[in-house]
Amino acid sequence: MTELLSLSVAIFAGLLMTRVLKKTQMPDVTAYLFAGVLIGPCVIGALGIPGLGFSSFEQLENIKIISKVALGFIAFSIGNEFRLSQLKETGKQATVIGILQAVVATLFVDLVLILFHFLMPQVLSLPAAITLGAIAAATAPAATLMVVRQFKAKGPLTSLLLPIVALDDAVGLILFAVSFGIAKALKSGTVDLYTVVANPIIEITASLLLGAIAGAVLAHLERLFNSNTNRLVMSIGFVFLTVALSMLSIPVGPVTISFSSLLVCMMLGSVFCNLCPLSEEIMHIADRWTSPIMVLFFVLSGAELELGVFSQASTVLIGILYIISRSLGKYFGARESAKLVHCTKSTVDYLGITLLPQAGVALGMCVTASALPGDGVLIRNIVLFAVLVYELVGPMMTKWALTKAGDIQPKGEDVLKRRERKLAAVGKSKH
Repeated sequence: MTELLSLSVAIFAGLLMTRVLKKTQMPDVTAYLFAGVLIGPCVIGALGIPGLGFSSFEQLENIKIISKVALGFIAFSIGNEFRLSQLKETGKQATVIGILQAVVATLFVDLVLILFHFLMPQVLSLPAAITLGAIAAATAPAATLMVVRQFKAKGPLTSLLLPIVALDDAVGLILFAVSFGIAKALKSGTVDLYTVVANPIIEITASLLLGAIAGAVLAHLERLFNSNTNRLVMSIGFVFLTVALSMLSIPVGPVTISFSSLLVCMMLGSVFCNLCPLSEEIMHIADRWTSPIMVLFFVLSGAELELGVFSQASTVLIGILYIISRSLGKYFGARESAKLVHCTKSTVDYLGITLLPQAGVALGMCVTASALPGDGVLIRNIVLFAVLVYELVGPMMTKWALTKAGDIQPKGEDVLKRRERKLAAVGKSKH
């Protein structure tokens, strides 16, 4: 009962915070994150009142499945951006930018943190610096997608943004696996080729294959139903199924096959959208159905942010260097690669800013990196510090960039006045 009460409090807290922050014109996702911090273990949850917020990080871990399912639906929606009709126009640009901006961000962070290592080797080791550089490549698709949906962003920048964010996952996995393999080799003195080369290739290939098979089966089964309601239920069931399957680890001789749930669900959505003629309508209905799950996802994400990372000066210092160098890497990497593939001026100027949010994928890498002897705790705290800053500031920056690029149109005065008249008419009818 306590968990259900806490979840209901989380939903209400998220919704109420959007009203509290309405005049600031912040994106709703930022309000949800603030609400999560407020009811999390570091603030209200610390009071220890059952059901009133989350009293411990262990309690949040017990309901982690909600976040996994939410990320599955987010990836499923992003798969909708990989329609062949759209990829003919933007596929090459998205691929080039998606790869280059991730690599440049990693190089920027590597350069700054390796230099910091040589200046202060007792504070940051070389393996930790290299690992943090790889984690920098990851971008959070959830916050970006929510901002795009809330403000109905549409234009050249938005059409490129979502495929690029999706590609970030695959590129980030490769960069992290290679960098983390090098970091472990520096620690142990031996190179594990499986970790460096085979592991990321197997994970990405297996994830895309599983998602493609699931998408083809879903598109085939949808034909058995005439009702959009039944088709929606089938689609939702398949997202649950693919999230569950992506949590498996299958040992095959000396190799263990694992999956990225983001890649699996993204491929599910992509194949389904290209094979099912009614997919666009079903996706639109599914987006409405998943709204409460998305609110919970961001409130829980906010609750998971540990404010204790501010207590260590070394973590704050390295975290600031990480944030600055990653932000510059994302901005200039996106800017120069967008110029290379002849994007519009607004895309060149503002794309990099929309790629700043960082959360789920980076935290997943952080869990793996925590196994690095002697450096795991430091890496974890630095990534948590950066995620705290990026998740609270990133959505606002994304909204600002999309507005400046012209992809978010301000509501006209006539729309606002019409809404005010409707509200006034409702108020009079009640009296």
